[in-house]
Amino acid sequence: MLDLNYVRDNLDSVRAALTKRSMPATALDDFARADAERRRVIAESDQLNAERNAASREIGALMKDGKRAEADARRKAVNELKERIADLDRNREEAETRMRELLSTLPNIPHESVPVGADESANVEVRRWGTKPEFDFEPKDHVDLGNALGILDLERATKITGARFAILNGAGARLSRALIDFMLDLHTREHGYQETLPPFIVNRESLFGTGQLPKFEEELFKLEDDRGFYLIPTAEVPVTNYYREEILDASQLPMKWAAYTPCFRSEAGSYGKDTRGVIRQHQFEKVELVKYSLPENSYDELEALTRNAEMILQRLGIHHRVVVLSTGDLGFSNAKTYDIEVWLPSQNAFREISSCSNYEAFQARRANIRFRRAGGAKPEFVHTLNGSGLAIGRTWVAVLENFQQADGSVIVPEALRPYMGGMESISAG
Repeated sequence: MLDLNYVRDNLDSVRAALTKRSMPATALDDFARADAERRRVIAESDQLNAERNAASREIGALMKDGKRAEADARRKAVNELKERIADLDRNREEAETRMRELLSTLPNIPHESVPVGADESANVEVRRWGTKPEFDFEPKDHVDLGNALGILDLERATKITGARFAILNGAGARLSRALIDFMLDLHTREHGYQETLPPFIVNRESLFGTGQLPKFEEELFKLEDDRGFYLIPTAEVPVTNYYREEILDASQLPMKWAAYTPCFRSEAGSYGKDTRGVIRQHQFEKVELVKYSLPENSYDELEALTRNAEMILQRLGIHHRVVVLSTGDLGFSNAKTYDIEVWLPSQNAFREISSCSNYEAFQARRANIRFRRAGGAKPEFVHTLNGSGLAIGRTWVAVLENFQQADGSVIVPEALRPYMGGMESISAG
């Protein structure tokens, strides 16, 4: 959430930021009207309070002079002022509540380094790693490969649950588990993250803290009971909320967490997009990286987090690139985001496999996560960051497609072989 005082004092610059994000300014206009009403009632209340104080002094003087009847008349007028002031106080509280509600619908302000553009076409490539694999045959997609190898079953997953679910069998399931272990080991042993295993179910407060609620409720799976619980859309939600409503010591920062979880998204409004295979599923798995940072260091931490996520693909030997998202493609809570895009031969294109973002104080303000510097300084909001390190299903797809052979087998990358019991390739039968 944006700072209320900042928005109030910088309406024009916030409006300009919303324009860069191709966001309508309706909520900001409503905010300005609510703030004007708040200022009006405060001014009127202050004036009436001054009149009440003056009348109270006058009553005292009248009583001292024995003018009881006149004093009683003034008391009646003072009581009427008190009622009017109470009404104004209620109006002020309603205006402030409305302002806070409107703030919860406003997206984050993009960092000055974010390219300005209407949509993903304005994203800017930052770097590439590796080269595209060359095939002397027509490469298959992961669905045809998985079916032929007997490691992917979409049809029975649909029977069991519905569309956009998958079953991995045999070496396919083992490959998925190997990717999880490989990612967690690399991030914890070499990159300094602490592993955590959070709940896969969260409450509304947690989803508000990271920005999924109230704006994106239709994208979530809500449990049908009276507790208001939801399945997590990403480990970002429980891990970022770990220190919600707490004050940390500056010496504890940065904090770096790595978490494996399943993730659940209804993908409302995305039907028709990536419906073939396991690119876009209602249930998928990720290893998520989450950081708490000092404000002055958060953009250095973003660069490091992105490099940490990239390292997975580099160790696997898979061609990829990094792009910085434009203002029109930026997520609701994000101040700046790098997408890591992996090469998929079947599509002859790069596809997103990780988004690495700095939220600055936006999430921390919503979740009230603060830190205190040495010397008893006033608490400040931490900066939060996260990124997939990586999405398991999409990495699974990338391994199959980039390391497929003419006979339909798939070479297991060397980095994964210790996690696959020494298996060098996946073959049919």
